[in-house]
Amino acid sequence: MFFRSLVASACTLGVLGAASYKFVPTQVRALLHSSVRKSSLVEQTDMKIELLPALTDNYMYLLIDEDTKEAAIVDPVEPVKVVEAVKKHGVKLKTVLTTHHHWDHAGGNEKMVKLVPGLTVYGGDDRVGALTKKVTHHNTFKVGSLDVKCLFTPCHTTGHICYYVTKENSSEPPAVFTGDTLFVAGCGKFFEGTAEEMYKALIDILGHLPPETRVFCGHEYTISNLKFARHVEPGNEVIRKKLAWAKEKYSNGEPTIPSTIADEFTFNPFMRVREKSVQSHAGMSDPIDTMRSIRKEKDGFRVPKD
Repeated sequence: MFFRSLVASACTLGVLGAASYKFVPTQVRALLHSSVRKSSLVEQTDMKIELLPALTDNYMYLLIDEDTKEAAIVDPVEPVKVVEAVKKHGVKLKTVLTTHHHWDHAGGNEKMVKLVPGLTVYGGDDRVGALTKKVTHHNTFKVGSLDVKCLFTPCHTTGHICYYVTKENSSEPPAVFTGDTLFVAGCGKFFEGTAEEMYKALIDILGHLPPETRVFCGHEYTISNLKFARHVEPGNEVIRKKLAWAKEKYSNGEPTIPSTIADEFTFNPFMRVREKSVQSHAGMSDPIDTMRSIRKEKDGFRVPKD
């Protein structure tokens, strides 16, 4: 009955046109939005990364080693979609990289290992479904000829892992899969951790990666994050330009991801807690106090429409 009501509402939307979109129930808007989000392929000579939209605003990532055609999937919450992508690329899926245990990231693991037997499932938390290899900070392993280093970034959850991917002797940018620790222009909520931990994760760990490192995060939150960044630093022209760009990408159903570590330092307030402009907004002089203050403010922030 619920599904039929969704379909009926969707049909009404198609008849009445876009002007009536705002009157469609939230569940239907989510359903319609998720159906038009496009996948995207980031191609390098050493690796390919396909961005696979999932659920309402999640991303899964298919990481392909170009030398061996071996692949890994990051946070496969929609396993059937992953299998389709694997077949499309003609690659051998051997690895699951789980950033953290939350259902919208790890909830597809059990089905994934049934669809593709023999997978190694990496994660940093015993709560990760179908876990076969628990990892922690600076553990390393291979995906084909690619090197993967685990970065332990607890705060959003106590077992959160980011995965940093490089290729020996490559001149191309590395990649880092940041789950819900680092978003484009934002960071994850401090569900199980502290401002001190998020500062260490963003500034001391991720912030020390090569500036050109491409950032592949867990959600499409860029526009709302940039609106908060604009609130924190209204005079930051980089934020305004990035927001206009993100709105255009989003309206075309295209991802606003990846970012880079260097770019995050120019518009992400949580990466800019050492800047006087951000500290002044928070009324703080210490970066960690600033981190704590603006995260609390962000948690209650009402995102403006413009």
